[in-house]
Amino acid sequence: MKHTQFNERNISMVMDMYELTMSNGYLNKEFQDIIAVFDVFYRSNPDQAGFAVFAGLEQVVEYVQNLHFSQEDIDYLRSKNLFTEEFLDYLLHFKFRGDIYAMPEGTIMYPNEPIMTVAAPLIDAQLIETALLLEINHQSLIATKTNRIVRAAGGKPVSDFGARRAHNVDAAVYGARAAYIGGASSTATVLAGKIFGIPISGTMAHSWVMSFDSEYEAFKAYAESYPDATVLLVDTYDVLKSGVPNAIRIANEILIPMGKRLKGIRLDSGDLAYLSKEARKLLDEAHLTDCMIVASNSLDEYTIESLNRQGAMLDSYGVGEKLITSSTTPVFGAVYKLVAINKNGTFVPKIKISETVEKITNPGIKEIYRVYDREGKAVADYLAVKGEVIDAEKPVRYVDPVNYWKNRCFVDCTFKPLQKQIFKDGELVYELPSLEEIKSYVRNQLTHEIWEEEQRFENSHSHYMDMSPAMFELKMGLLHESNRQE
Repeated sequence: MKHTQFNERNISMVMDMYELTMSNGYLNKEFQDIIAVFDVFYRSNPDQAGFAVFAGLEQVVEYVQNLHFSQEDIDYLRSKNLFTEEFLDYLLHFKFRGDIYAMPEGTIMYPNEPIMTVAAPLIDAQLIETALLLEINHQSLIATKTNRIVRAAGGKPVSDFGARRAHNVDAAVYGARAAYIGGASSTATVLAGKIFGIPISGTMAHSWVMSFDSEYEAFKAYAESYPDATVLLVDTYDVLKSGVPNAIRIANEILIPMGKRLKGIRLDSGDLAYLSKEARKLLDEAHLTDCMIVASNSLDEYTIESLNRQGAMLDSYGVGEKLITSSTTPVFGAVYKLVAINKNGTFVPKIKISETVEKITNPGIKEIYRVYDREGKAVADYLAVKGEVIDAEKPVRYVDPVNYWKNRCFVDCTFKPLQKQIFKDGELVYELPSLEEIKSYVRNQLTHEIWEEEQRFENSHSHYMDMSPAMFELKMGLLHESNRQE
């Protein structure tokens, strides 16, 4: 199924009011054809992690391709008595005309570097801000959190069980997509499976067991219905005295005579480390060594890591609320900032200045590179002025924007530009990868390129984001000019 914003919805009006009031004002001042450049970036990694995972680009593409204003939209805006008829007619015939550049979806990314760059007529660039940010913020957050959980699981499958705790339908469905990008093996959200082709998984709830006269009868009915995929929830009453013994009985009395095996049991409460060890003993003694033990119940990366340290006998994890909401850090925080504007055929760099140092932006049209050593490890990211020529055959000078007095060079390194052009003059020019390709891209980067030290859950190494001397001088020059004007 090809997904286009659920195929039927027009979400063009998902925007902050100021995007419309500003655009109306731009048209009044005849600014509508001035080309502006905006960067999308974020300032800190969720959970104080060493990196984040870029997700949501496909939905940005869908939004831009379908961006239009219906007559109903125009009538609503007219009723607010804020906008000129010229502007309303402009919206009625609106089509995005700009260029968009972005990192490929699934790219491992770091704070303060341009994830995406929009170069478009001022109104075009302004109108897409909110929708663009909400797609990237949400999916990047969930993909990043899921990847942490998957890494904690150490190769054991992790399934997204979070739909019931998601903030709404979109959060559940797109969250499942992001979770798959982050490394989840499956989702319990059926619509996400249908739309995106994600493997779906799920068994039973406690209500199934409680609907029958006995736990045994409930298990028997389920095994008879799904003999090739029998996973039994064993904690409705008593895991070790009732649940596991009844599961073993089902295996011996129902499944084995059918030539089938008990696929697994699920633990959803109690001391998962202790219960899994004891359940494993009981299953093994019953010659059910191939029966998996699945764990759920408010899991996250720290709980899973702790279970592993305790020697828990668990084979896979179903993770719900703490995955789908990224409850430990529920906000990603990507922003959309003007960095240049065309005046009389020349792009003039712009900078946002703040007393909060972290909120001072990097001005101008720029290029972001990933720098690799001879072994193919990513040693830094490198921010350069657009058009700078990088001769990697010679030492390449860089400035550490924090320790800027240091004079250092990259030697014997390769430079890979991270952004690709997605739209040109409003037309899609980029072939979107499949979801499987995106997921593999994440895994390959973390396996081969990203240092293990950056992948620690606590006190992770901070990836270096360096600047070319020209980029640093541009930023400092604008800051000094601002000081002279005060």
